[in-house]
Amino acid sequence: MGVKPDTWIEEMATQHRMIEPFEPGQVNDGVISYGISSYGYDLRVSDEYKIFTNVNNSIVDPKDFDNNSFIDFKGPVCIIPPNSFALARSVEYFRIPREVMTLCVGKSTYARCGIIVNVTPFEPEWEGHVTLEISNTTPLPAKIYSFEGLCQVIFFEGSGVCAVSYKDRKGKYQKQVGIAPARV
Repeated sequence: MGVKPDTWIEEMATQHRMIEPFEPGQVNDGVISYGISSYGYDLRVSDEYKIFTNVNNSIVDPKDFDNNSFIDFKGPVCIIPPNSFALARSVEYFRIPREVMTLCVGKSTYARCGIIVNVTPFEPEWEGHVTLEISNTTPLPAKIYSFEGLCQVIFFEGSGVCAVSYKDRKGKYQKQVGIAPARV
């Protein structure tokens, strides 16, 4: 597997709709950067969030997820409570080619503030909005800026196509729109 450079990413985004909407440059004037980078793409977080709360004394169970575990929020800035967690979604919609796999890592600007972003790999032929998991590891409230960069997607191309893709397996998060909570 090889890491794919910015020229390949731009070609795949513009000709094959791999990333929509696609930002061909690195936008960083007064915002947390987003858009194309050397070997990846810095995606933006939308203005839709699900902030975890203990108001209803719910238990977070990935096999039986209770929607009372969080509150819905929409706005230009999301405040994540201390030592808490929120789900969000990417602005961009991704369509991953069959011979490509991605890893998504947090941006250093947020990491240096104790904000950790966890996103699972985008498997071959997965498509949808990315559900973003944002942890505030600090004892203080943390700000997340909507429509600005949150994490970076790095693209890897295999030496051939995979035998069974996410689409072939009929993955449960295929073509997700919005924020997708845990499912079994």
